[in-house]
Amino acid sequence: MTPSQNAHSSRSYLLFFLSSSIFIFVFLTSACTPKTPEVQEIVDQAIARSGGSTIENAEIQFKFRDYYYRAKREDGSRIFERCRDVACLLERDVLNSEGDFIRFRESAPIQVPDSMKQKYANSINSVHYFSVLPYGLNDPAVTKTLVDIHDVKGKSYYRVKVTFDEEGGGEDFQDQYMYWISTKDFTVDYLAYNYQVDEGGTRFREAFNERMINGVRFVDYRNYKPKTQFPLLTDLDAQFENNELILLSTIATENPEVTPLVSQ
Repeated sequence: MTPSQNAHSSRSYLLFFLSSSIFIFVFLTSACTPKTPEVQEIVDQAIARSGGSTIENAEIQFKFRDYYYRAKREDGSRIFERCRDVACLLERDVLNSEGDFIRFRESAPIQVPDSMKQKYANSINSVHYFSVLPYGLNDPAVTKTLVDIHDVKGKSYYRVKVTFDEEGGGEDFQDQYMYWISTKDFTVDYLAYNYQVDEGGTRFREAFNERMINGVRFVDYRNYKPKTQFPLLTDLDAQFENNELILLSTIATENPEVTPLVSQ
């Protein structure tokens, strides 16, 4: 073999070695890189982590501010209640799966103006909805989108955007939500939303005081608002980290109790 042939052979071998090494590196890198789950899988994992299988057949009660709340979910139906006293004798509001609202006083139903029924029903539904989040994110009217993976305070999160269909989405179907779901343990540690009622606004909530009651995760929230009315929800975590949000209130669920039901 001549020197030129020998040099050509060496170059060919080097090129083959480099191309093979690059292929192996790319293959190993792609094989070792975890695949990002679909948004439905992320939400399913988050609901499971919060005790969704227990919530769907259980009685849950707690105190929130000046009212006592009780929810009964069983075999796809639900009854939400709100009472002024722990025994539910003075005044008891009941909201069923069909959206019917009834008010009782000392166990007797009383008349409520039609103009107020929806307001009371929305208020009751909102408290029960937030108390067991992310349970409810698989309702038929919910549309979920995985925006990206993003760090907040050094922890990695799936940022999931939630919108609602007009049909089945309630009066506030135009509201937009975002959930920060941990990529490690699938807890919802932050959430934010834009709302349109009463001139509209934006809120950002930070979960704290996590506790597990009979397999159901409960948290309280620090409730913040931004300095501008409708910023992008994706901007709120950075504003939170930079201490640019205004703390409005603390949302605390007191003395939660969970009684699992045996499905018939």
